[in-house]
Amino acid sequence: MSIAVYPGSFDPVTLGHLNIIKRASRTFEKLYVCVMVNSGKSPMLSLEKRLKYLEECTARFPNVVVECSDKLLVEYADSRGATVIIKGLRAVSDFDWEFQMALANNKLAPHIDTQFLMASQKYMYLSSTIVKEMARYGVDLSEFVPREIIDDFKNQINSRR
Repeated sequence: MSIAVYPGSFDPVTLGHLNIIKRASRTFEKLYVCVMVNSGKSPMLSLEKRLKYLEECTARFPNVVVECSDKLLVEYADSRGATVIIKGLRAVSDFDWEFQMALANNKLAPHIDTQFLMASQKYMYLSSTIVKEMARYGVDLSEFVPREIIDDFKNQINSRR
């Protein structure tokens, strides 16, 4: 069985993330979408909320499993039998960091490959950081985040004011 892991902080999940998930789910028999606990980031949304959003948005993909992990990515991937890590790229600046991470992961687990998927053109500019900023100003989010989470995400933003 071909198994891959798509890791991220998903704070919040965007249409760009969902585009990568959709495309990767067509390539692999099972795709784990994993909310990684990153000590270098301070997410706005709770881990539970990010998991809930991802579960709602990926429910239409029968081969996608949503989980979280505080392990090293390659340890998590290994524990799920994955042979591929999927990394979405928006721009050349993403590639520099992700390439370094892929090399480190390969050193730790040479049996796990990293595959880069370029974001679809209409999502190349989109990031969770941009979405959070737009939400703070009340921008219509329908072209940026999945419809399933818009109302609740707006409530999350408003409750933080």
